[in-house]
Amino acid sequence: MLKVLGQPGSLNVRKVLWTLAEIGVPYEREDWGGTTRPTSDPAFLALNPNALVPVIIDDGLVLRESNTIIRYLAAKHARADLLPAEPAARAQVEMWMDWQATEFNTAWRYAFMALVRKNPAFSEPDKIAASIKDWNRHIGILDARLAENHYVAGAAFTLADIPIGLTVNRWFMTPIERPTFKAVSAYYDRLSQRPAFLKHGRNGTP
Repeated sequence: MLKVLGQPGSLNVRKVLWTLAEIGVPYEREDWGGTTRPTSDPAFLALNPNALVPVIIDDGLVLRESNTIIRYLAAKHARADLLPAEPAARAQVEMWMDWQATEFNTAWRYAFMALVRKNPAFSEPDKIAASIKDWNRHIGILDARLAENHYVAGAAFTLADIPIGLTVNRWFMTPIERPTFKAVSAYYDRLSQRPAFLKHGRNGTP
């Protein structure tokens, strides 16, 4: 059986758990990271020298990097609805996934680490304010996209909505001032009609 290494408070682990729930794949999960087993353990480092969760083990295949893992799962289980085979449609999905992993993540990280994780290394007020401003700017980019499409990559739910949906959940759950973005709010409500999102996304854990 497929094994997921990581604790469910991690956004990146939740990407994998949500994807597995959408596809209907059984799995076992081991707690690693956070307040559970340290990822500095040599047994974990042998699987991921970056000491980050998640890692999956599937029929002897070891994979790390959450967006790579969920693309692998969709492809393995022939879920072209989640990850299209046609190059242009697939590129749309992967473009938004890459945006989430780079520009979008970079925008919110400082504010989130300061206000939610309470990490003392992220305590400079000017940097917190700048991060909040940039986070809201990126939500505005997403809002403009969703004003024209029900989902991030088009009319239908795809793999791109998993990392971005989790990031939107984090935005709503973090104690910051948020502008009103009607398209993002409507998108969040659409995602909340999916049982897998209710279990692994909109569960009160940023």
